[in-house]
Amino acid sequence: MEYSTGRARLIIVCGLPCAGKTTHAKALESRLPAFRMCPDEWMDALGINLWEEAARAKIEALQWSMAQQLLQRGVNVIIEWGTWGRSERDVLREGARKLGAAVELHFLDALVEELFRRAEQRVMEDPPMTREDLQRWSDGFERPTPEEMALFDEPLALLS
Repeated sequence: MEYSTGRARLIIVCGLPCAGKTTHAKALESRLPAFRMCPDEWMDALGINLWEEAARAKIEALQWSMAQQLLQRGVNVIIEWGTWGRSERDVLREGARKLGAAVELHFLDALVEELFRRAEQRVMEDPPMTREDLQRWSDGFERPTPEEMALFDEPLALLS
């Protein structure tokens, strides 16, 4: 599949832990000319516990700074931070648009029981995620509405 739109594109992969963001983003990355930003991978590579929110915030800020530079240079970027709140997605969408980039939102959702099953299999967090953690996060997650989805560009990179 050829993927050329003449301008850079930011692809935001949105969802809770274990919703499949990294799997989806890697599949996109393998089919597109794009640079993928995953804070979990950076934290793991640096030996930082995935629960360290202050470190995660710094890494995401660094990744956003790099993403903006890449978009300015015409490079497509995939961000897989979760972006649980609409305000986070708005900042990314508006920031990328100011740079002339198109912006896609890929929303991945799953039932809490499925998220917990996947969390048990991946064993990345220490301490591990609990069903209660996932339920609490799901309850607080601002799922994109159809009205919000309409603010984004149509995805050009479809997975088959």
